[in-house]
Amino acid sequence: MTTRTTGTRSNEPTSPAEADRPGLPLAALLALATAVFITSLTETLPAGVLPAMSADLGVGESAMGQSVTIYAAGTALTAIPLSAATAGWRRKRLLLTAMAGFAVANTVTALSANYPVTMAARFVAGVAAGLAWALLAGYARRLVPVPLQGRAVAVVMTGIPVALSLGVPVGTFLGETLGWRVTFSLMTLLAVVLIGWIAVAVPDLPGRRESGRVPVLGALKVPGVSPVLFVTLVFVLAHTILYTYIATFLERLGMGGSTDVVLLVFGAASLVSIWFVGARIDGRLRALTLASVLLVGAAAGLLAVPAGSSALVYAAAALWGLGWGGAPTLLQTAVAEAGGESADAAQAVLVTLWNAAMAGGGVVGGVLLDRFGAGAFPWSAVALLVPAVVVARRFRGAAVL
Repeated sequence: MTTRTTGTRSNEPTSPAEADRPGLPLAALLALATAVFITSLTETLPAGVLPAMSADLGVGESAMGQSVTIYAAGTALTAIPLSAATAGWRRKRLLLTAMAGFAVANTVTALSANYPVTMAARFVAGVAAGLAWALLAGYARRLVPVPLQGRAVAVVMTGIPVALSLGVPVGTFLGETLGWRVTFSLMTLLAVVLIGWIAVAVPDLPGRRESGRVPVLGALKVPGVSPVLFVTLVFVLAHTILYTYIATFLERLGMGGSTDVVLLVFGAASLVSIWFVGARIDGRLRALTLASVLLVGAAAGLLAVPAGSSALVYAAAALWGLGWGGAPTLLQTAVAEAGGESADAAQAVLVTLWNAAMAGGGVVGGVLLDRFGAGAFPWSAVALLVPAVVVARRFRGAAVL
């Protein structure tokens, strides 16, 4: 596996203090990880409080469920143009702007009594997420020396499994006991606290280009970028189909009452995965990416077996988490290393495809459910992951795969 690091730190000099630093700048990286946590939890939180939100706003649950879709749409539609428009901005200013966007959007969501206003706020939150996601991995990489870049991204990406395994259950509990508006208000409070944390602990860095323009189309022509983007698209689509409809699938198996436990196993395994990936990502990126896809494929294969065994389902959830937990770190790192000087543009495209796949997963899953039933979910995931493995293995000479 060949890696490319050209351009990852070309825009700013390394200070003597930074060069001599023996470890990771944890205060700064944990602030970025909290930003990832906020983006992930803001996106998925409505799923845990959907009945209460729909009742308060006077719409059906299916209509309220589109609050997740419109968030993903806001990210997918704006990540690339916003990344291009803000490429010349200093990084801290850009990150603070994104977090302020979350604070405003979650405040409006918490206070709104009108469905269209709530959906507009959710779209704004998605826009803020697009801004943040196109920035965070590259920011983390530029805060550390080259040998520590993979670990830095792994620390930042812990925000995703923590949001899924702990944030959503806790948010759901608070929503049920104190009301869903309190939950979104707490998200605003967290964003405000994070803004202060970033201001104090995160070093500022210059933008990539003084002109503020990012050659997005040029990034697609860089060797190694397109394979990573393809793997990202099909991998996230396969995962989202399974994750979005896991409760429906478990109902089919007679395990509907165990959905929370299955997701807890998934979340715990995800945390193990991101720790393992973070410790070994530098120098083993391609092998870990292949292992990640294969583990999720194996989990889908187990779920496809009509054995009716709860133990088999829990084993599949563990394999799924082990494969998926480190995936955001692996794919963000892969596209950054492949992109070289066009890393920011490549990150923006990845964010767009990631959220398009998340939005598409709900749509594709709904079609599969209507036409073939819940049993089609794991088989569709297997079918999507096979070409992902083929592409990851085929591009041996690419920058990362």
